[in-house]
Amino acid sequence: MNDGERRVHEQVIRVVCPIDHEPLNEEASALHCRNGHVFRIVQGVPILLRSDVHSTIPVMDSSLQSDYTDPLMLDTVAISTDQRAAVRATPRNRGVDPVVAMLVAATGGRAYRHLVGRLVSYPIPEIDLPPGNGRALLDVGCSWGRWSIAAARKGYRVLGIDPSIGALLAAKRVASQLGVTIDVVCADARYLPFEDGTFDTVYSYSVLQHFAKDDACRAFQEIRRVMASAGECRIQLAHARGVMSLAHRLRRGLREARGFEVRYWSLREIESAFAELFPRCAITPHCFFGLGLEACDRDLLRPAGRLALYASESMKRARLLHRFADSIYIDAWTTAAPPGSRQRRGGGWGDR
Repeated sequence: MNDGERRVHEQVIRVVCPIDHEPLNEEASALHCRNGHVFRIVQGVPILLRSDVHSTIPVMDSSLQSDYTDPLMLDTVAISTDQRAAVRATPRNRGVDPVVAMLVAATGGRAYRHLVGRLVSYPIPEIDLPPGNGRALLDVGCSWGRWSIAAARKGYRVLGIDPSIGALLAAKRVASQLGVTIDVVCADARYLPFEDGTFDTVYSYSVLQHFAKDDACRAFQEIRRVMASAGECRIQLAHARGVMSLAHRLRRGLREARGFEVRYWSLREIESAFAELFPRCAITPHCFFGLGLEACDRDLLRPAGRLALYASESMKRARLLHRFADSIYIDAWTTAAPPGSRQRRGGGWGDR
């Protein structure tokens, strides 16, 4: 494999400098561009984060500032000090990866908090995308690889990015444990280190809803840039008109979100953000009564969570209620949507 390239299954994808998009060459466990920018490689994972921009989450700073001596890189994982101690005390060769056991609520939502440290199996969902047939997919904000693994199982050649190198190393371990091939790069969604038109599909779940909206819009632009000429993306966001969304906004006094808190998007804001980037997009409900309820996880949830899930799935079938979904998907295409695409997603609103 040549310098500055990542092999995603059997296809080579070239990573480039996230600052100036110049080619990268490998030398002494680092990647260098001709303009003097240098990026570390840690346990085979390039850290292609920019130190000259503000971070979207504290683990981004940790991934840049770590001494990289801890094989688990726990200082870059968004878990507490006590949880890090528990991870270190858990045998690595038994059951669920201990890092994932601590991250499950961060990637699944409030309904999964009771599983923290107690997870007995990996909650890998069925990803709602057409069969991959070998197409390249970028998972933006992949964390421990839940959706990357789901996409790989559906036939995609997956490359996941995340600002937490500790989470990415966990993703590599889990994928290996499950017999799935994915590749990972430590990167920022706002400054994707890939050439234009690299990916057929881009997917992002429970990530960009945490960004300040100007940062999210920059990420949308970057996603569009790296999409192929006939590419598609699927992005999950929190919807401002959802019932639980409104309750959460009232709970924090309708103030502006801070740090990594969730931002809630109106349909008008979404349409404005996507209109100049894509000729066609559609909005569909993801779930009600929360932001991360997945039908495949029903057996993992407590009774209240299962009740919310059953109600959510029923409301998704009632088209008139779609505008009150708490979590939504935006599907967008770089060309006019392929025939039947809307039906494939189960119907939606706000199509254009």
